[in-house]
Parts: sequence; structure tokens; C-alpha cells
Amino acid sequence: MRVLGIDPGLRRLGWGIIDMEGSRLRHVANGVCESDGAQELAERLLSLHRQLSAIFSQFTPDMAAIEQTFVNKDAVGTLKLGQARGVALLVPAQFGLPVGEYAPNKVKKTVVGVGHADKAQIGHMVKMQLPGVQINGPDAADALAIAICHAHHVGGQTMRIKA
Repeated sequence: MRVLGIDPGLRRLGWGIIDMEGSRLRHVANGVCESDGAQELAERLLSLHRQLSAIFSQFTPDMAAIEQTFVNKDAVGTLKLGQARGVALLVPAQFGLPVGEYAPNKVKKTVVGVGHADKAQIGHMVKMQLPGVQINGPDAADALAIAICHAHHVGGQTMRIKA
């Protein structure tokens, strides 16, 4: 099974793809979709949609997972993040894929072992779980962590169903 993890963001939307075979995980690709802050919001969202759609077309994932939005003090920033997250939910739906959603603390707890890990710890543990991976920045590391989290949760459900 091929899993695409998405770390939503309006300026930088991280993505990471892993293959899951039983309990084994293998890195496929990772990167960042970027939008130009000088453009209108609608153009930025369209750009993210096009970039993410191209990734789906190129790598044909079987499932997707996305980080849930947290609410912060900046309501405008939270709203813009929510709109980028909408694009990140729309694209997998257009390709007919189920989407898992995970709270940031759940991702961190699954990948690092603690729910309040920092970005450096996440990147380190992603490298430990995907030997040889070259991570294209912290947003891509977060996306790979989301994919790993989904693989662990879906894999556990699959094992329970078969047992």
C-alpha cells in the first residue's frame, strides 16, 4: 500500500510518500508544494491544487493522511490554513482515496513516542524509520511523519481484521 502524508500550509504544503508492506515502511518521495505570497488567495489555492494533483498523478497513492488543523490566536492565519487544508482534502477525494486525519500530538506520539516533540526530533525519528531518506525540509519531514502515523494505524487495523 502506498501512503501519502500531507502537512497542510498555504505558503508551504509538505508531502511525503511511503510504501507499506506488512510492518515494513519504505520511503518513495517527499517535497513541498509552494505558493507565491504575492498572488491572490484563490490563485495560491489553485497553485497548491495543481501541484498536489500532479503528485497524485505521478505517484498514485492508495491512501492519504493529513494533519488536523489546530486553532491559534491568529484567526486570519487559522482561516487561511483551513483553506489550504481544504485543498489538501479535496485532491485525494478527487482521486477517490480515503483520507485519515490525525491531531499533531497523535502524529508526534506515534513517530517519536511523545506528543510534544519538536521538529528536530520528528526529522530524526523519520530518518530512523526510513533509512537513507533525504528529507526536503521540515514540512516534508512532518508529512512523512503523518504518512508513518497513518501506516501504523491502518496496519494495526489490518492486522486485527486478519487475526
